[in-house]
Amino acid sequence: MKKFNVIGAGLAGTEAAWQIANAGEKVTLFEQKPLKKSAAHRSDDFAELVCSNSLKAARLDSAAGLLKEEMARLGSLTVPVARNCAVAAGGALAVDRNVFSAAVTQKIRSHPNITVVSQEVTDIPLGEGEITIVATGPLTDGAMSESIKKLCGDYLSFYDAAAPIITAESIDTDIVFGASRYGRGGDSDYLNCPFNKEQYENFIHELVNAQGAVLHDFDVYEGCMPIEKLAKRGADAPRFGPMKPVGLTDPKTGHRPWAAVQLRRENAAGTMFNLVGFQTNLKFGEQKRVFSMIPGLAHAEFVRYGVMHRNSFLDSPRLLSSGFQLRKQKNVFFAGQITGVEGYMESAASGIMAGKNAVRLARGKAPLSLPDVTMIGALSAYISDETVRDFQPMGANFGILPPIEPKIRDKKQRYAAFSERALRALERIRNDEDYC
Repeated sequence: MKKFNVIGAGLAGTEAAWQIANAGEKVTLFEQKPLKKSAAHRSDDFAELVCSNSLKAARLDSAAGLLKEEMARLGSLTVPVARNCAVAAGGALAVDRNVFSAAVTQKIRSHPNITVVSQEVTDIPLGEGEITIVATGPLTDGAMSESIKKLCGDYLSFYDAAAPIITAESIDTDIVFGASRYGRGGDSDYLNCPFNKEQYENFIHELVNAQGAVLHDFDVYEGCMPIEKLAKRGADAPRFGPMKPVGLTDPKTGHRPWAAVQLRRENAAGTMFNLVGFQTNLKFGEQKRVFSMIPGLAHAEFVRYGVMHRNSFLDSPRLLSSGFQLRKQKNVFFAGQITGVEGYMESAASGIMAGKNAVRLARGKAPLSLPDVTMIGALSAYISDETVRDFQPMGANFGILPPIEPKIRDKKQRYAAFSERALRALERIRNDEDYC
């Protein structure tokens, strides 16, 4: 009988343990919290959402929506939990972070096949008869980081950024207005802070000249670009990015604003909102000064300032198979953002694959490999593609799927066709007698 170990109880680790346990195997889940926390973590619960409470688009004709549906059909833990504690977010699936993490924690702790050990693991178990999944996350440091380096050699690093959170009661409702872009979702899902041209130009000037915190010599992942760094690329860059006003009409003027900052509910009660796309490395005092220039936020009360933290990821194409298995150490798997999948649900999906393949290894079966027409299969192929030389993290997107022939010109129809093709392929896999 094989001994299963999962190190780390984040999104990936809890999904991996869940898959192993539901396959009828006993698994030990190691988690260093509450004994030790990283700089970015606050809660003692599992599957803590650090950067945002949004799990991206929910609709099936979106890459993020397809990913979540694939996960659900593969027996995901986190997707059903997220759907059960969703907060209003237009076309996105957003959750009350505390409710979500507490629910995941309860399900893990109550599973009869899962033993939770509160302990910092400093070395990867490599003993004969042991199968280990390392899901320690992109903030891995200390002795475990050294253990990974010893096993895997050099791996890459970057900085990730989180957006500030403010109280709802401190928002000036005489200025902001509720609306989702193009009328998708309810008017209360997002609050919008409208800029005229003069306000925007003044804001950008202060933003690019504000004092940032010390950032060491690491690259910043493009998908989490600090707003001030984006603004330095050009005065209009934020206006064509997170501050784009398209699809919005200010009811007070009847016109589209010059730019807009969107605020998204942070919790089910609607007492907190986060600044969408406003990841930042500014000093806390500078965040208060500059972000208070946003129309409607002159008196904003910040319950959490934006922060940056060190993220690390493996050079996975040189190290991992598409089943998230270490090529040179077959009884070791990796899962989560440390593998180079970018995003909450992408991280969780890798945990599903690692967990399933750990069980298959123990039972003498070939690794489960999903076709690249599925979103999970495409992500798995991306992180294991040995032809990739300048490896960078990748989130779910239709660009990594094989094209549909003949080409469908209408984008919405094309995306729907991607999803239909993916789910058909996934069902064929699930109906195979060798699937577990």
